[in-house]
Amino acid sequence: MNDSYLNFVNSPFGARIARSLGLPKPEVLRRYRADEPEFGGLIAIGAGREPHLLDSLADLVVSIGVTSVAHESAGLWMPLAHRHGLMTGRFEPADSGSATRLAALIFDASGIDDSSLMEPLHAFFHDTLRSLRQRGRIIVLGRPPEACASPRQWTAQRALEGLTRSLGKEARRGIIANLLYVGEGAEHCIEATLRFFLSPRSAYVSGQVVRIAADGSYSRTARAAQTDATASPFDWKQPLAGKRAVVTGAARGIGAAIASVLAAQGAHVIGIDIPAARDALDATMHQLNGTALAFDIAAPEAPAQIAAALDEHGVDIVVHNAGITKDKTIAKMTGAAWQSVIDINLCAQERIDDALLAAGILRDGGRIVGVSSISGIAGNLGQTNYATSKAGVIGRVQSMAPLLRPRGITINAVAPGFIETQMTAKMPLTLREAGRRMNSLSQGGLPVDVAQTIAWLAHPGSAGISGQVVRVCGQSLIGA
Repeated sequence: MNDSYLNFVNSPFGARIARSLGLPKPEVLRRYRADEPEFGGLIAIGAGREPHLLDSLADLVVSIGVTSVAHESAGLWMPLAHRHGLMTGRFEPADSGSATRLAALIFDASGIDDSSLMEPLHAFFHDTLRSLRQRGRIIVLGRPPEACASPRQWTAQRALEGLTRSLGKEARRGIIANLLYVGEGAEHCIEATLRFFLSPRSAYVSGQVVRIAADGSYSRTARAAQTDATASPFDWKQPLAGKRAVVTGAARGIGAAIASVLAAQGAHVIGIDIPAARDALDATMHQLNGTALAFDIAAPEAPAQIAAALDEHGVDIVVHNAGITKDKTIAKMTGAAWQSVIDINLCAQERIDDALLAAGILRDGGRIVGVSSISGIAGNLGQTNYATSKAGVIGRVQSMAPLLRPRGITINAVAPGFIETQMTAKMPLTLREAGRRMNSLSQGGLPVDVAQTIAWLAHPGSAGISGQVVRVCGQSLIGA
């Protein structure tokens, strides 16, 4: 959809007006394009005491082909980089006369085990943040607090959340900041997630905390591959090649964007939508060389019908995107309006997954991703039914994750904020503008932002991520 204010203040004339009047100027975000390099520029590396993840960072720098500079806090980086054959130098602060502009800042805080040892965090970001270019990236790495050996370590690691979210709000200029908690044993299973958060694919994901564990099936495969010289390299351009992905609500909007991104990464997409949307669904799937299935997912017979249609080949990825709204304050809401939203947005997901899991149609090592909403986190006026259903999606993800772990299946949710769709285009102007501006990036997201986040969670390299909710909201000021 068209954001007139964003377009105006980024025009030559509008930019002058914005500067003269002191108006906010949202940055036009850089999103992934196949014809443009995904990575580039300098990455500045910083670290606290006894960092545990620098070796994995060196592997990443080699893999994506960027250049690094070491902040004085990362004294171990220079010799480590040289052992990996990397060209690296020392970071020079902006006020030293250096013209260096940084593409990303990465700080390894995994070894900080006491709140009295957090000064390197200040030193690194104090020195580097002014050198970070527009649309840059900030990544902080730590250890999951709940797995820490002592209360002091837990305290110090939990403090990283406040730091990271504050950086995302201070940096502006289209910069995003995220925190990755890396569990013991998962040190060499973080590349897919680092790539996502360093790339344009994560343009509208900021202020998020992601936990990466070592108990996924990919973790075991990755460790074995590192010791096997004959192992074929991972195809980062087509990570879903050979996979079969089901997307509900795929005819248009966010669902069509999800289907498109999964297909671009190599998956064969099976799109599901209601019979009334059959023409639009056929057109979308035809463009993607996918398969169209017209089912009403809320119908009692739908799970069995879907399972039968998928049984011959099975599936690897299930994305529950289909959903509806029927907004009224609860005092004015009918029982039918309440139940239909709950049934389509939540109960249908449960019934479909039960059918696919019971029959073994969703293969071991598979991925389930549910589309929740920030309404399910913060609630929303006039949306008790919708917010209840979307909060239920989060509960489902959290409760099912440990049950699916023995089969190597992950289940996660994305929670979009204000996304530019046909639905939000019909909102009253004042509400629409508030939705756009009330986040750290001061703009709405696009359907492709949700789609790229889902594709990352569906990635073979994301096997250590399960039971989590990732907000695609530009670090919205609404909710937690």
